[in-house]
Amino acid sequence: MAYVKDSKSAAVRARLDHPVIDGDGHWLEPVPIFLDYLKQVGGPSVVERFVKKAKDAGWYDMTPAERLDKRLRRPTWWGEPANTLDRATAMIPRLLYERLDDFGIDFALIYTSLGLFYIGHPDDELRRAMARAVNLMNAEMFRPYAHRMTPAAVVPVYTPREAIEEATYAVRELGMKVIMIANHVQRPVPVYARGAADASHVRHYVDSLALESPYDYDPFWATCVELKVAVTAHSGSMGWHGRESVHNFTYNHIGHFAAASHAFARALTLGGVTHRFPTLKFGMLEGGVGWACNLLTDLIGHWEKRNGRAMEADVRPTNLDRPMLRELFARFGGAAGLQQHLAEQLLRRFDRPRRPHSGWQCSLGFDGRAKRVDRFCAASGGEVDERGDLALHDGERRPHRTGRAARGQPAEQLGHLVGAFGVSPARGADADRDELVEPSL
Repeated sequence: MAYVKDSKSAAVRARLDHPVIDGDGHWLEPVPIFLDYLKQVGGPSVVERFVKKAKDAGWYDMTPAERLDKRLRRPTWWGEPANTLDRATAMIPRLLYERLDDFGIDFALIYTSLGLFYIGHPDDELRRAMARAVNLMNAEMFRPYAHRMTPAAVVPVYTPREAIEEATYAVRELGMKVIMIANHVQRPVPVYARGAADASHVRHYVDSLALESPYDYDPFWATCVELKVAVTAHSGSMGWHGRESVHNFTYNHIGHFAAASHAFARALTLGGVTHRFPTLKFGMLEGGVGWACNLLTDLIGHWEKRNGRAMEADVRPTNLDRPMLRELFARFGGAAGLQQHLAEQLLRRFDRPRRPHSGWQCSLGFDGRAKRVDRFCAASGGEVDERGDLALHDGERRPHRTGRAARGQPAEQLGHLVGAFGVSPARGADADRDELVEPSL
């Protein structure tokens, strides 16, 4: 049934000879229904803790002076559609199903909204109960529409063990086909956490799961391969250094999804995950693909200049000819004191043995530029118009013209930010991306 006349997205779809898949369509879970599932999973005490946290206004209860004193960043606000039909569509699976043709969508991957705020929560019991309840509810509520929509399972990754357990349950018990993880965990720095009364008040660091993590996530990646699911990551970086404005949400928000995906993709590559699990696919949601194009070219540039052979040939300190160096300082160094001082200072640096370190810790299996590009695969969707996606469609600007570095995926974002950014679902991802690639634009 058509609820919107003259849908631009439907018009775009009518011109295409291939199906359109929405890779990141958020819906708004009805909280009263969700609480029934949460009670079933975690009991009344977990429900009480959830409700108490949901009512905590935090930033809004403080005066401007208190916010500055505590340096609390401005939270998300007015992030849900205010168009009545769109709000109902975002909350009712049947209505969403009936409107897919309006949006020009043939099949949709449905992502949580509620689970985004709890997938990385430090409370173990609340985090795991939230994930299980969301997965149960979403699997049951979308099951009648499985031929056109499938929900993504929420998989917390605070530890590999909990990630393996929830992913296995969601896929094998609930029949879910897609998993969503957080692409990082914020952990307290051990030296500060030891002996602290409350570890949440000490300095934290960002664990991107694949590089220098206190846990070995290889068993989880192996489980994903066994379950035959891609790993989609949906996390932002608001609150990280440089995204901590107390009052300006836009300052914190712009580029924050891209920054988190950049860090995760770097860790996967430099940590050797893409080498050890070459068949495992990763999808980075919401940040567009401009960051991925930039990261790929940076990785290639660093590899060409800082791989083991290049480091040994070009910058190994012991390659210097010391007698020749002293001679050059003596001939061109000017005053005798300057000659001796500079030469001796430089040479002393080389007397301290240092372990060679190229920055490429493990054998990544890169035997040429094509192989490096092949190991770097990122699919990405955007919240709003992502002008960086132009690189996908412009062969002259595509990194090394491989067509493999960054693969864009339309993302409807039905449940959040649609209304706030003025993008109507009936206009949708089809119409917006069509503008990006029209030859006349």
